Amino acid sequence: MKIEHVAIWTNQLEEMKTFYTAFFQAVPNERYCNPKKSFSSYFLSFENGARLELMHMPDIPGNKNDVMDQSIGFIHMAISTGSKEKVDALTEAIRAAGYPVIGEPRWTGDGYYESVILDPDSNRLELTI
Repeated sequence: MKIEHVAIWTNQLEEMKTFYTAFFQAVPNERYCNPKKSFSSYFLSFENGARLELMHMPDIPGNKNDVMDQSIGFIHMAISTGSKEKVDALTEAIRAAGYPVIGEPRWTGDGYYESVILDPDSNRLELTI
């Protein structure tokens, strides 16, 4: 089995699509729109077959989670870059583009090399080898 896709509600559909395509080479499908529900979305495909669905509907309330506090439920998505050097370079490119880096690149106690950044909606992303 595999995880087919993960979905994120957003009020910044185009900005989120641009972020994931620019920094992670995700390939978007054509924007889907359902006018009856005022729903629109993109599926972004990644090299390994996983997909991310970005969804927008105007009546969805904002996220009540605090970016720095941990809580029960989904807390982050990890994206493998392939090397320590790529983690470092991507972290710096994302920082230079004005997005927050909330965890500097480091080796963790369980052997991962990672940094933690926030996407345009402040979702946590771990950049790993």
